[in-house]
Amino acid sequence: MIILHGLFGSSDNWLTISKVIAEKGFAVYLLDQRNHGRSPHLDSHTYPELAEDLHEFMQQQGIENPILIGHSMGGKTVMQYAMQYPDGFSALVIVDIAPKSYPIHHTEILNGLKAVPLATLKSRNEVDAILSKYEPNLGVRQFLLKNLYRSDEGVFAWRLNLPILEREIEVIGDDLQNTRVISKPTLFIRGAESRYVKDSDIPHILELFPNAQIDTIEGASHWVQAEQPAAFVASLTSFLA
Repeated sequence: MIILHGLFGSSDNWLTISKVIAEKGFAVYLLDQRNHGRSPHLDSHTYPELAEDLHEFMQQQGIENPILIGHSMGGKTVMQYAMQYPDGFSALVIVDIAPKSYPIHHTEILNGLKAVPLATLKSRNEVDAILSKYEPNLGVRQFLLKNLYRSDEGVFAWRLNLPILEREIEVIGDDLQNTRVISKPTLFIRGAESRYVKDSDIPHILELFPNAQIDTIEGASHWVQAEQPAAFVASLTSFLA
């Protein structure tokens, strides 16, 4: 099983869930997508490229027909991979994202991240105070702060490639490219309080993924696996069974 995080995230976001899944007998791989986490900072960030990154990793590791899980941006990557390699996986799990284009809606977060004076920073509390002017939700700020680290020189830095993510933010909202019908088993998990996957999106989802089921998790917004981990695992386990 291979799991891909969302925008501004990293593989670390899935550590807790992955351990639960591994206990069920799966070999679980958590990947940092390009321009995130500990993966390379590259000059572009398109879904066909992200899908090729995933394909390259699978070839390097000798992985065949895995179950692919992706949250948000990672879900788009997984769907794009399916379009490019329809025989290269056994099942898909798409978490709170639909196969459609989304308008830009991360401008304030980007502005907040850019407003942090990394060179003179003394503590993480300073960063939270700055980010609070741009993002009121403490949980989201804590999620963003996971990207902050000290370099070998002892200076704070972001693991995110902010210049490229800002430049490519419209592309990150893009629809899938070169679409085809994917008939393999697919699970769409959405948060009941999220606006990312609407009831009106379901007909289009079923056009592209006719063997899909849609599971709605109560009490969850966009961060389904973090907000309702037990319900998320139950949904996933039922699907896999």
